Amino acid sequence: MSEQSSDSIWLNETDYCRIEHLVEVSGLSLEEIEDLIETGVIAPAGQNEQPRVFQLQYVLTVKTARRLRDDFQLERHGLTLALTLLRRVADLEAELKTLQAARVKIS
Repeated sequence: MSEQSSDSIWLNETDYCRIEHLVEVSGLSLEEIEDLIETGVIAPAGQNEQPRVFQLQYVLTVKTARRLRDDFQLERHGLTLALTLLRRVADLEAELKTLQAARVKIS
């Protein structure tokens, strides 16, 4: 019988990881991660800090990027567009929930 262990982390906006961690967990290459940084899909926490660190929430973003790339055979620009649209949809859904909650309070 073998033991299985797993680590879990909370993907949030307050904890950080290095770019190497994003490469490791996503399956993307360093160059692909750099493309996501250049296009503004992900951003380092500090503009001029070295080494660059990223909010842990970007782990989900880079994993999604790899799945989109593999499943739909997206190239760099298509991947950026898809991720930007997914982020926009999530933002609009959050805004809609806020407006609906405010409307319920008023009623």
